Amino acid sequence: MRAPEATMYVPLLQIGGTVAVIAALIAWTGPAVRWVRRRMERRRAVRCPAPDRRPLQVVAADLRRLARSLSLVPAGAPMARRRALVAAYDDVLVEAAALLEVPHELRTGPDGPVRDAERLRLVAQLEAAGLAVQG
Repeated sequence: MRAPEATMYVPLLQIGGTVAVIAALIAWTGPAVRWVRRRMERRRAVRCPAPDRRPLQVVAADLRRLARSLSLVPAGAPMARRRALVAAYDDVLVEAAALLEVPHELRTGPDGPVRDAERLRLVAQLEAAGLAVQG
């Protein structure tokens, strides 16, 4: 008589076991997916490293070089040349400000006297932070 009762519990045990396995698979899906993502990100970082910032000395040398180039632009030179030099100088100023964490509004101001004043203020702030901008 015990045998028929024992056979009655076997399907219930199989169902319970199946539910337990499915619950375990669902519970481990999140960590497994995160592990795969981390592994893929590490591989991608090795293949495509993030660009590093340029050293501050190189940025300062570029600032001095561009400032000297701007001061040596002849009076009859094309305006495109002067504008390109000013744009390059502004880019390097912004880069130096980011490296030294100096706040600025060089990109937000309109062209003309407002931007020129902000450029001079930023140069003064960078020199106060210890960067030798004027050669």
